[in-house]
Amino acid sequence: MYKKALSIAVAIGLATACLTGTAQAETRLAFGATNAQSAHYAYFASLVKIVNNTYPDYRASVVETGATVDNLKRMSRNQIDLGLVTTSTLYHAYNGIKSFENRAVQSKLLWAYSLAPQNAVVRRDSGVTSLDQLDDKPFGPGQRGSSTEATSLEVIKLLGVEPDWKRGSNGELAAAIKDNRAIGFIKSAVGTRFDALTTDIATFTPVQVLGLSDAQKQLISTELPELSIVDMPGGEMENSGPYSTWGFMIGVAASPELDEETAYNIVKAVMEDNVEQAAAYPSVKDKNLADLTLKYATSPLHPGAIRYFEEIGLEVPERLR
Repeated sequence: MYKKALSIAVAIGLATACLTGTAQAETRLAFGATNAQSAHYAYFASLVKIVNNTYPDYRASVVETGATVDNLKRMSRNQIDLGLVTTSTLYHAYNGIKSFENRAVQSKLLWAYSLAPQNAVVRRDSGVTSLDQLDDKPFGPGQRGSSTEATSLEVIKLLGVEPDWKRGSNGELAAAIKDNRAIGFIKSAVGTRFDALTTDIATFTPVQVLGLSDAQKQLISTELPELSIVDMPGGEMENSGPYSTWGFMIGVAASPELDEETAYNIVKAVMEDNVEQAAAYPSVKDKNLADLTLKYATSPLHPGAIRYFEEIGLEVPERLR
């Protein structure tokens, strides 16, 4: 009886040890995205699937959040391990400037996946053909409360221009342009083309894009280093040839506490995926995310990301170390 009881006790002990060992080996990861209705949330859901399928010891999950600023705050409190960010806001957070003054978040970029050029779009019948002609003109800086609005206000002020700003949602601004109550607005492009809303306006109201002059590009690069200068092809709908504008990337940043090995594993799995991301977020199809990251990132990369990029033969600029 004693031996039988001892055997049962040993068996229970071994089972408990095995279960405990499994729990200790499992790495739980929380990926902060944005609201669940956003296409970017779907992208983050694809990341979770990639990581979980690649590493059986990882258990990643996607968390609905308020996007960039909320994610940075959560990462600073170690509530999430990775989060969606715009590279411009990440620059502010990392350097403790502007809205992050005296409360820096040492979060580093893992990779960027979606370029967001900012198009200054005006009605063709407005007579405005350059950004410096926007003085006193009824013009929208972008959707109220968005990164586009905040960035537009900074850029246009830097250029020494003072439009008659019209504020509202993207829908309200679009209606104002169609009704000729505003001559235009600033709106994120999708890759190098108009987004659906701008295309809708242009279908019935001929528009054109106002590009940056060489002097304006230099000024933005010097005074607003968190932004990237983006070369755009232009086209018939834009009523332009190639032009340049400002923009930022949407990417994935890591909590200041995320270790190098985990970051490396995640970046490797995502960079080597050719299916899940494109199915969830079609604009990344056929895009080289590593090259995009190295070209447009404006703040330091995580050591785990640097390790992977160098491993595949890419040169990481000093500005991103």
